[in-house]
Amino acid sequence: MPTVRRICGSGAPVRSAGRHRHPVTAGERYNFMRFRGAAGLAAGMAVVVLGAGTATGETRTPGASPGIQIVPGPEDPLEAQFVPGATNVVPPTAAPATDIGKKQVQSLAAPFYACSGFSGIEKTNPLANLYVDKFQWGPYAAYKVGNGGGNLNWASNPYKNASWYMWFHSLRWLGQGIIAAGQGNLTALTRVNTIAYDWYRDNPYSWKANVGAWESTMHRTNVLICLRQAILSGLKVTTLPTRYAWLDTALLSHARFLTNYWSGAWNHGTDESIALFGVGCTLHRTDYKNLAQQRFAAGITTSIDSQGATNEQSTGYASFNYSLWGRAIAVMQNCGVNPGTTISTRRALLAKFLTLATNSLGKLHQLGDTEVQSTYPWVGTPLEYAGSFGTKGAVPPWRVGIYSAGYVFGRTGWGTDAARGFTGESAYSIRFGPPRAFHGHFDHTSITYTARGRDIIVDGGYAAYNAGAYRTWVVSPSAHSDLTTPLSTYLNPTTRLTASSVKTNAESYVFSDAPGSGISRVRSVLVLKDPDLLVTWDRASAKTAQAFQTLWHLPSDQRARVYSRTTAIAAASGDTTKTILFQVPFKQALPAGAMLVKQARTNPIQGWVYPSSFVRKSAPTLMLARSGTTASILSFVVPVRSTGSVTYTVRQSGTTFIVNLNVAGKTTSIAISGGGSLYRVR
Repeated sequence: MPTVRRICGSGAPVRSAGRHRHPVTAGERYNFMRFRGAAGLAAGMAVVVLGAGTATGETRTPGASPGIQIVPGPEDPLEAQFVPGATNVVPPTAAPATDIGKKQVQSLAAPFYACSGFSGIEKTNPLANLYVDKFQWGPYAAYKVGNGGGNLNWASNPYKNASWYMWFHSLRWLGQGIIAAGQGNLTALTRVNTIAYDWYRDNPYSWKANVGAWESTMHRTNVLICLRQAILSGLKVTTLPTRYAWLDTALLSHARFLTNYWSGAWNHGTDESIALFGVGCTLHRTDYKNLAQQRFAAGITTSIDSQGATNEQSTGYASFNYSLWGRAIAVMQNCGVNPGTTISTRRALLAKFLTLATNSLGKLHQLGDTEVQSTYPWVGTPLEYAGSFGTKGAVPPWRVGIYSAGYVFGRTGWGTDAARGFTGESAYSIRFGPPRAFHGHFDHTSITYTARGRDIIVDGGYAAYNAGAYRTWVVSPSAHSDLTTPLSTYLNPTTRLTASSVKTNAESYVFSDAPGSGISRVRSVLVLKDPDLLVTWDRASAKTAQAFQTLWHLPSDQRARVYSRTTAIAAASGDTTKTILFQVPFKQALPAGAMLVKQARTNPIQGWVYPSSFVRKSAPTLMLARSGTTASILSFVVPVRSTGSVTYTVRQSGTTFIVNLNVAGKTTSIAISGGGSLYRVR
């Protein structure tokens, strides 16, 4: 049985000598983005009473408390998002909402701010570990961070990992102990109170110089609120006992910090505003609630734009923001504040965005800092249909979406054709727009594509910040399916969509930018239905000789083989689908080495995918190569059945170049006009 430490009159634990008082700045930034399934997404939509769990330790008599109430918040992305030495602030750029808190809530039970849970961090930190001061996060072994009696070394960072360090300071790992304390387990209550007080005493205001403690303030604030509720529940009292008065002082200190240091209009700033509102609701501080409402109003219109796209350049973070703003609505309503309609309107637009961002495998297109993740089927929204493979909800009325934030999403349909079904449709994404920022990558003009129930063209994925050269690569143009110029320095340009056409059996788009000094790049994209295939025409010019490489990143389960300068085939063993990739000479002869496969290369890095932050897989990358001062690369990506074939002929009709295709028995033609338009003929 672990020793129960005595609590002094102030609620402060008896302290051991030899304090560790040397906090350090966290080491290399580390990303572990894990929007972990459906459980964490039901943010603010239902109250869950946690009282069924068991815990060892001393328990109150005559009977245990039913426990604290938890309105689960979305499970936060697990990576540390703050950059040491940076402001980490995203200023609002759009006009604020004007309707938040302007109307009275018509009817309400006693206002409350429920414990938001522990974001899943608590799952690997059982009571037994808390009793011996062990903390576990991510792939790392549990580490003893204290002396075994609740006297912790808050400078601990054994794995030199910013995310480990940030979550250590968040205190979310105390979750199982707080839940048990709320049920009347006094041993658990003593230990979590001791550790939380230890943090408070060892990290006096202001802790901004410690980036891990700074970033985790919002998380820690919520944990302290949960602890406060556990004390009331576990002790079966209605007011905080004097010996725990330090907790309210700590909450005021955290509210002061949140007041002075707001991260602005992105997910972190929203989380901070929710936590500040929570302190205001818990301690009956109208000033904190009002400031939080002002920040909600300032942040919502920048965080989610008028089309429904977020400013974070990541489909995964877009999904997280949908959940997060749902929680913002719920906490305001629960504490007697009318959230207005702007937030719900923008969330509805974001739901449309996420619906269109869902591929034919029921997953989000993996764009920016996004792990491979399924679309969550939010009931009553178009996401219900997209996230359930079309088994629930109404068929979305949109098939193509073009967003000025830099996204094109399209699909052949929603599976209403029984011959296709949901997964038999094709779906694609194309990136363009403003320069890379936040959680975005250098992925302009890149494409992802699913068809025939599988991935066809994939993104390089999402590598953690501590992945070193692989993180640099996965963000770079070389990790995406685009035209690259690897001998030049990438300039992070704005990429313009200069033309688009949407028809029932084909969509076409034209993008242009200047990816390097003295280099111009134009990509025309044509997406066909029946037969389903992609066509791209890349052309580029440069003032000095360059290497021009059109890249096609293929799934890790496939192997690719080059058959000639024109043709390669990618397939997985035993699969019913293969992908035929070929290029047709147009305005430029094909040189030797015009088509290459790169896989599992380390210098330079090429031929990998990251389905998640900790997982890197070898995967083939097809490279269509040119050199000189100009390039014209006309390429086709054609998924067919494993026994299918593709043949083509070319002809000139006046100034128009025509390619006639036979795709596994289905015929079609595409053309490039003398003026440079790429389109479907039949």
